[in-house]
Amino acid sequence: MKILLPGKFLDERTYIVNVLLKDFLGLQFEIEVHNILDYVILLPNGKELWIKDHFFSHVPPTEGYLHHSFLPTKVSFAKNRFIPEQDIPIIYGTEDVDVIRDERIICNIDLFASSFFMLTRWEEYVNKNRDSFDRFPAKESLANKHLFLDRPVVNEYTEMLWSMLLFLGIEQDRLERRFSIIPTHDVDHIRLWDSPIDVLRTMVGDLTIRRNVNLALSRPKQYLNIKNNHEKDPFDTFDDIMDQSEALGIQSRFFFMNGGVTKFDRKYKLKDRHVQNVIQRIKRRNHIIGFHPSFNTYTNPELWKQEKEGLEEVLGLPVKEGRQHYLRFQVPLTWEIWEKNNMTVDMTMGYAEKEGFRAGTCYEYRVFDILKRRTLDVTEFPLIVMESTFFYQDDVRPEEMIKRINYLKQKVKKYNGNFVILWHNSNFNHGIWKDIKHVYKEVLRRDDDEQ
Repeated sequence: MKILLPGKFLDERTYIVNVLLKDFLGLQFEIEVHNILDYVILLPNGKELWIKDHFFSHVPPTEGYLHHSFLPTKVSFAKNRFIPEQDIPIIYGTEDVDVIRDERIICNIDLFASSFFMLTRWEEYVNKNRDSFDRFPAKESLANKHLFLDRPVVNEYTEMLWSMLLFLGIEQDRLERRFSIIPTHDVDHIRLWDSPIDVLRTMVGDLTIRRNVNLALSRPKQYLNIKNNHEKDPFDTFDDIMDQSEALGIQSRFFFMNGGVTKFDRKYKLKDRHVQNVIQRIKRRNHIIGFHPSFNTYTNPELWKQEKEGLEEVLGLPVKEGRQHYLRFQVPLTWEIWEKNNMTVDMTMGYAEKEGFRAGTCYEYRVFDILKRRTLDVTEFPLIVMESTFFYQDDVRPEEMIKRINYLKQKVKKYNGNFVILWHNSNFNHGIWKDIKHVYKEVLRRDDDEQ
């Protein structure tokens, strides 16, 4: 099989063709450059699939596409015989898909440019609007504005490509994938209280925020019980988490912090005895320890490197994966920092205030530096659901959480993707979380056909 690509923006085109056809579908092909404006896939049987170019061919090479004028302003929804859902969002292109004598398909949906838009997140580089934590918010995204954030649209595009190739008689087998649940846990806190001062702060919160006098009066007794080992610290949920993962035959990932310079950081020290105890328990049970870079590291390569090297020194082993604290991320700088520090897996790509498919996919994928125009040695496992996201919303009833999370889980399952979920170790047995912790167990539960 040959794929003919225009020479204009060849790095970008080669990247997205390789991600969809090689990495996602597992197909073998050769890429050649031609002087036609569109993407042409030539099958050995002489049949052809044309994907019309509705983006890169319209961008002046000297200007580049990283401008507001090239952001899509509207999204339509098309129906055709090749799509896996009832309709499919069109980010770039038109809805026409023509079949000519069963020998050639001309697809006017620019599946490649639309997928490139979602995976590289160049939308976030161009749109500078940010929330109070300097994060690109879900409400600014094209996917949220046009109501397809809860759809892995790049997977839909990939399935449409495969369906058209099957119609034309492709003789290669596609890559077989299996649905996987990937539970991750950002370790922002290890103990509820480290000192009587912390207890006092909590009591003040009980009185002024929660307006619960009895709860405030119970805190000193709880602190003493924990300190004297008469009561388990509510943040020490590590063994319970590992028990649940092991019952499913999967590994949990615990992402540890190491420092920081803001009030959002420095909640524990890695060399403290109780922290070391937790780390050793995780290592003994063969779960994964990763890195949770502090609040300001997402744009600070020096601080990022210092924290990561300190974590590896304490662990005595290399760290290869993790997630940015508070999901703070700057495209493409943060990915570049990860690559320079020999990290291979990032799991940050999800929105803080809205669950769903920020990158438009539930597959892991190699990331692309839109400024240096090259593929990086970093693989993104997009974050689909974070438990605290639901507290940005009005309805946080457990049954509604389960319904919403399971809806997304079934979407991931349909495409045999990675269901990456974040549930903090500190959000099980304390405060409001005690009434919600069963949601985690319910969401991780496998259906009979997943065993």
